Amino acid sequence: MPALASSPASRSARLGLRATPEQEAVLRRAAEVAHKSLTDFILDSACLAAEQTLLDQRLFMVSGQQYQDLLDLLEQPEQPNEGLRDLFSRRAPWDAQ
Repeated sequence: MPALASSPASRSARLGLRATPEQEAVLRRAAEVAHKSLTDFILDSACLAAEQTLLDQRLFMVSGQQYQDLLDLLEQPEQPNEGLRDLFSRRAPWDAQ
């Protein structure tokens, strides 16, 4: 379920959309299969697609100074990190015992 899911009681914004009869039929059938109301199915699906679209953004606009600050950070020598050392010393849960 998307992180943006909410209970029906907390919803206050209203969205309107139009669909062809074929689109409505597909959406209703998919909602039934997912054991969700049509509204919940559409909102969950739309939020998931929206989140993915936002996460897929690969172009970040920054000022010249911000870019230089990033380059400067990347050029700094590595620092000891006890948390990472501890994390990498443990066996991953999915590794065979």
